[in-house]
Amino acid sequence: MRETINHIVFGWYPYLCLTVFLVGSWLRFDREQYTWKTGSSQLLRRRQLMWGSNLFHVGILIIFAGHLVGLLTPIWIFDALGISHGFKQWMAIVIGGLAGIMCFVGMTLLIHRRLFDARILRTSSFGDIAILLLLYAQLIVGLATIPVSLGHLDGHEMVKFMTWAQGILTLQPGVSALISNVSPVFKLHLFLGMTIFLVFPFTRLVHIWSAPVWYLGRRGYQVVRSTRPYGRMSAMHADRARLVTTRAQSPSASSSRRPVPAE
Repeated sequence: MRETINHIVFGWYPYLCLTVFLVGSWLRFDREQYTWKTGSSQLLRRRQLMWGSNLFHVGILIIFAGHLVGLLTPIWIFDALGISHGFKQWMAIVIGGLAGIMCFVGMTLLIHRRLFDARILRTSSFGDIAILLLLYAQLIVGLATIPVSLGHLDGHEMVKFMTWAQGILTLQPGVSALISNVSPVFKLHLFLGMTIFLVFPFTRLVHIWSAPVWYLGRRGYQVVRSTRPYGRMSAMHADRARLVTTRAQSPSASSSRRPVPAE
């Protein structure tokens, strides 16, 4: 029974989450673009937002990049670069720990701001609060894995997660058995992480897809409003209206009309 549950959660569930993550994001972008936004509450209250948002975003980006590179980079690349499993484990603990603390402080400020400010709470949807608390829980569990990781400084426990993640993406059967005996805190961390991918298309997290990196190469422009009574377009429309009126009042135009035969 235990092996069956482990296979369902870490063998089937990842594919469900990835499918909903990709297909759901595409469908929402295609069908409901007006909901594709962050829903910023900066106009309601700027206090705590600057520090909270900056700490959270910087910390979460470092954590995401560390997980992406650490889990999906083939092991032979680290071996070719001379990076041992133990050194990689220490990097994950130190850099991930500092980024996690930074993100924790930022999220604490954001959650306090959203839940204890009456105006912001009134304008917040269930999804806004739920995804914030889910990220908060995932961050706390992630920080809780650090003491457990200190007991596996040889890095072999991390190799199991790397092999599992790469096996899921390459459709390798039976990879769930690789993590069947790891610590429960690691399993909870993996489960919450996959669940975030599952609910991703239904929350404001979709704004991650719209990172404005193309603004860096875009040519600048300036919008200018004219204060004259008749702008260029207004004058053009006025000339066209006078031309139509002149043609309608012209005798040649009226005489050239042919009578319509009665039926």
